[in-house]
Formats: sequence, C-alpha cells, structure tokens
Amino acid sequence: MEDEVVLLDFWPSSFAMRVKIALAEKGIKYESKQEDLFNKSPLLSEMNPIHKKIPVLIHNGKPIFESLIIVQYIDQVWNHKSPLLPSDPYQRSQALFWADYIDKKIYGIGRRIWMGKEDQEEAKEELMQCLKTLEGELGDKLYFGAEKIGYVDVALVPFTSWFYTYETCGNFRIEAGCPKLVAWAKRCNENESVSKALPDSLPIYGYMLQLKKRLGLQ
Repeated sequence: MEDEVVLLDFWPSSFAMRVKIALAEKGIKYESKQEDLFNKSPLLSEMNPIHKKIPVLIHNGKPIFESLIIVQYIDQVWNHKSPLLPSDPYQRSQALFWADYIDKKIYGIGRRIWMGKEDQEEAKEELMQCLKTLEGELGDKLYFGAEKIGYVDVALVPFTSWFYTYETCGNFRIEAGCPKLVAWAKRCNENESVSKALPDSLPIYGYMLQLKKRLGLQ
C-alpha cells in the first residue's frame, strides 16, 4: 500500500521549502495544500492544534510538526536513498547543532531587515556575521554535507531565496562579504530537488511588499 503524504504548505515559507527539498531528495510523491496564514484552514488547526503553523507533514493521517523535525522524520522513514543526516554520532551532532544555529538566527534577523525599522543596520551586521560563521563551517567543501546535499544544506538553502529581499530592503550585498556561501547557494540550485522547491527571488520580494502593506508597515 502506497504511503499517503500531504504537506500543509505556504509557498514563500523557507521552513516549508525545507520539507519539499527533503521529500524530493527521497523521491517521495506528495500532495501540497497551500495555506492562507491570515485565514488558516480547519485542517491546519486540526492537524497542528498547538501552534497552528505550517509546515505540517501528514503521513498516513498522522501529523508531524516543525520543519527540522519533519526533515529528520523523512530521513528516518524513507532511509532507502539520499541520507541527509550522517550515521556517525559525532558528525550527526554537528549537523544538528548547525541546523539549530540557523533556526535561531536567520529568520528573525532577516525579518528585522525587511521590516525596515530602526534596528535595520544592526540586523544587517548580525546577518553578515552569522553568514560568515556559516561560510567558515562550509570551508572548502562542496556542501555542508561534504560531497552531496545534507541536513544543514536543507536547513539553510531555503533562506537564500530571501537574500534578494534582504539586500534590496537593506541596500547591501551578501556576496560582497560571503562569496563562498553565495557560490554554495548557486551550486545547491543546480540540484533539481532544490531548484523546484525554491521560488524565484522576485515573487518573494513581491510577497514581502504585500505583507508589509497588510501589516501596516508601508
């Protein structure tokens, strides 16, 4: 019996993009259901009653929440191909650490940049320092997962679809300070699992403008 896999999705969400990349890496067919975060569906409230947030992966009727936990779940359940987390316990711990670092840093800092409030300059400096730290961890490897896309790559690369928005709102260029990281992002996008999951930069920017207007920030 074939697995029933449904993703409660929202196309500009970097967190949902992670799940789509992981599913694509594993070759898993799924149904994507787009959510309106200003008018959440009864299904989202039913499947994620605690936070009522996307993404939610529904596997044979059972919901899994939080993007990094979902990616781990996908890696463990469909372990027949493209392992995302290392099998070595130490290397695994390092991948979990860096993914957690990304989770705690990028989204919140990036939001401060595109919102354009008084702490924007400070947020730009914080973002560049964070990206330089990640660039240092990448080193001379092709991917954070060494020779192929791994857990940390899946955690980070969706945020690169927002780089243009950060740069345009903050009037700076990420590539000037982190050329290796930008080259890594381009390399990731050569993989179909990534290129199909990540929207183009201009629609993301357009969404951000609409969101700012809706939030009364324009």
